[in-house]
Amino acid sequence: MGGTGREINSAAELQARIAKGWRPSRYLTTMSMAFFGNVSDYVATSIFPICPVDFSTGYYYIYNKGDLARDNVQRKPKFGKVVPAQMGHTDDTYKCEVDQIIVGIDQIGAINYQRASVPASIDPKRAKNRFVVDQQLLHLDILFAKKFFKSGVWENEFEGIASGGSISGTQFIKFTDANSDPISFFDARKREIKLGGRRIPNKLTLGYDTFNALKEHPDLLERVKYTGSTANPAKVNEKVLAELFGVEEVKVLDATYNAAEEGQPDDMQFICEPDGALLTYTTPSPRIDEPSAGYIFTWDMLGDGNYMATDVFEGEGGTHSEFMEGLLSTDMKKTCDDLACYMKGCV
Repeated sequence: MGGTGREINSAAELQARIAKGWRPSRYLTTMSMAFFGNVSDYVATSIFPICPVDFSTGYYYIYNKGDLARDNVQRKPKFGKVVPAQMGHTDDTYKCEVDQIIVGIDQIGAINYQRASVPASIDPKRAKNRFVVDQQLLHLDILFAKKFFKSGVWENEFEGIASGGSISGTQFIKFTDANSDPISFFDARKREIKLGGRRIPNKLTLGYDTFNALKEHPDLLERVKYTGSTANPAKVNEKVLAELFGVEEVKVLDATYNAAEEGQPDDMQFICEPDGALLTYTTPSPRIDEPSAGYIFTWDMLGDGNYMATDVFEGEGGTHSEFMEGLLSTDMKKTCDDLACYMKGCV
């Protein structure tokens, strides 16, 4: 009984233990089964730069790429001048919507937990604060998947097919096929993005199955097989892939979620398409003189400097309840098709 390591054999011993501060407990204080997501799995805000904005809606400028890339310098005529060069621009809009989650706390029920000195993992306020934060991060990754990481979003899109048939201009051999050539394929995509967007892609984002296929690809393993030792055998990981493909960073999207409605059997899936891949040029932070394939606009809806916020408020009188809410306001927006390429069906 309890956490003392031996039984209590009499009422007197029980009273003596309680007097010394011991409380009986039916639950372990050293573990619980809490299926919160691993915070490192949520990567939505690490793919595209976050751009804080002062207003929920607004505009941003788009300079005409053709004007900036054209040679506008002309030979000056004698006693005259050249025609002024054009440097035009258009604009686009963003709109940060506010999303919310609310979870209730029974104040009377919470007293039992407080008096019993329960483990921190079941403390109502602590646990539900963790729940709200985890839900916000989960929601951000789901928004990222809908806005950026799926077929039909980007103008430049390629599809993986099995080897043996004819390959069109927007197809490639799946990376699970030994006949595929991932390095040559990505080199070609980098060349296209450099020509179209004037930047070499610096980030490769991979679905879970795509990453596993690439790290087991015979061509890539062949290139690293002599770099290992008995103690540290050669292997293909994110860092190795970044070096082989010539990008600054490789990110793997392995966050999961339950796609089932409440009351239905769990349907666990990867948030982002596991057989997808996205090659992009993105700036590390907002820039006024740099392009980026996408941006995550964030609005400080409460005026406290956070686009993700939590708050606690009392319930209706007599209910002895309080509620914890989470608020977040973003607009995940594709800002330049020329700086991205999406690959579907990679495996």
